[in-house]
Amino acid sequence: MADRSLRGMRLGSQSLQSEDGVIFSERTEQHYRCPECSREMILMFAADAEPPETWTCRFCGAESVLLVDSKPVDVTHEDGKHARTHWDMLLERRSREELEELLEERLQYLRERRGQASA
Repeated sequence: MADRSLRGMRLGSQSLQSEDGVIFSERTEQHYRCPECSREMILMFAADAEPPETWTCRFCGAESVLLVDSKPVDVTHEDGKHARTHWDMLLERRSREELEELLEERLQYLRERRGQASA
């Protein structure tokens, strides 16, 4: 009986689930144009999602720009923002004087462990 129910079925390549009763979320089309290759891409986003101003072109890899009413939007690049380093995050939590004091305490502890307390 098991042989008959699986005959002709490609195992693992097809789902036996159907889409009956499934309600899809609303979607919107967003158009992007690449300034390098002048191609236009259409991407689907959720209706309540805000589309990004730029998208990587799938044809040439350049930065495509979002089109609103067939006109490209003005892309704002924030040059002043940089990645936070460990040092920046440390300075947010402690002052430089506190860090120097902690460093001196730790160096003193290491010197005592090595037997170099007089150094």
